[in-house]
Amino acid sequence: MKQTTIKKSVSISGVGLHTGQEVMMTFNPAPDNHGIKFQRIDLPGKPIIDADVDNVTDVSRGTTIEQNGGKVATVEHVMASLAGLEIDNCLIHINADETPIMDGSARYFIKVLKDSGIQHLEAEREYFTIPQNVYYHENDRQVEMIAMPLDDYRLTVMVDYNSTVLGSQHASITSLKEFESEIASCRTFCFLHELEMLYNNNLIRGGDLNNAIVIVDRVIEDDELDHLAKMFNKPKVEVKKEGILNNVDLRFHNEPARHKLLDLIGDLALIGVPIKAQIMAARPGHAANVAFGKKIKALIKKARNNVHVPKYDPNKEPVFNTQQISDMLPHKYPFLLVDKVIQMGASHVVAIKNVTINEPFFQGHFPGNPVMPGVLIIEAMAQAGGVLILSQVEDPMSYNTYFMKIDNAKFKEKVLPGDTLIFRLDLISPIRRGVCVMKANAFVGDKLVCEAELMAQIAKK
Repeated sequence: MKQTTIKKSVSISGVGLHTGQEVMMTFNPAPDNHGIKFQRIDLPGKPIIDADVDNVTDVSRGTTIEQNGGKVATVEHVMASLAGLEIDNCLIHINADETPIMDGSARYFIKVLKDSGIQHLEAEREYFTIPQNVYYHENDRQVEMIAMPLDDYRLTVMVDYNSTVLGSQHASITSLKEFESEIASCRTFCFLHELEMLYNNNLIRGGDLNNAIVIVDRVIEDDELDHLAKMFNKPKVEVKKEGILNNVDLRFHNEPARHKLLDLIGDLALIGVPIKAQIMAARPGHAANVAFGKKIKALIKKARNNVHVPKYDPNKEPVFNTQQISDMLPHKYPFLLVDKVIQMGASHVVAIKNVTINEPFFQGHFPGNPVMPGVLIIEAMAQAGGVLILSQVEDPMSYNTYFMKIDNAKFKEKVLPGDTLIFRLDLISPIRRGVCVMKANAFVGDKLVCEAELMAQIAKK
């Protein structure tokens, strides 16, 4: 997949939920690897704030990011819209310290972004696949969150507020392609008992009964309804039988749970890298979402900074020698590209390829300046992965291995005659129905020369 941005600048205006300020926000195209950034065009120097989980400074009534002397509050609905449309790069000009609340959902942001159009760029989108379960919990709030390995992005949210009006609700999507139709229009909500507290703390100044669902969870007297009408500059405030203030019709029976899912998508977009995982969250909120996102980002940093370089001892007896590999794989000379396997685990393999000037491909591939073709490095890594898969089935010689997909392949250094290639492949997710997804790295000494994510399948001959 190529990275994306929007085709042209588009603007949207409204009021900030808590400040009540009029806000103009403009989405602008941005180049490859730019990411999502906000720019406070109303401040001296027009500071830029990276939409990054490490820049979050407040999660009390929304998610606020701050950097370079500028801040932007309530970014979660904007971030969810960009993530839902899988837009990787965008510069957002904003002339206030809070995004416009619109109707409390993401649908107006979705509309304006789609009106602009989405274009593909040259650089490839770089996903991070969760390698193992990542947990987060808060005992006091009974928050539980988990990210599990999956070659996709699916999310499920469960909420339970001990309310007779709300009850327990859950919402889920199996793909971001469902975001626009199933999640984007779901509005923010709060309980009636929160309104007075928020208002007295100089918040919800831009609040309106049209941009939030107010849930009435107790008996309410006429004089209190009159007070609320004055607070929101309404001639009259009423309560529906099901306990929703001012006769607001829900867009879905579980709209609050769906909005919590919207918030989760927006907050996790601040990780800065699209992830592949199954996310399940019980009773999430902005504080938990951000803390959970930081755990995942820490995992990404660790994976990038601590690539495991396997050590090769030529004196050590191999796990499989060349003949045993030839018996297992369907490949034969000159296309058998793995000389020996030196380490094997349940979910990883380390293998060796000795590169010599006698390789037949050097006769025609840059003969005056011999360089091993990158595609053959990928093929050699895949063959090492094939040994890993076939070692786990009975009668491996009855199977063939087939490539299904190559993602995020990068060639970092030249591989020359005389080099010894060391491959390490790790399963990204468990092998299911003969299909495996592997993270593959190739080293010469301590240098990473090639990396890729490979998907392969074994099938009976």
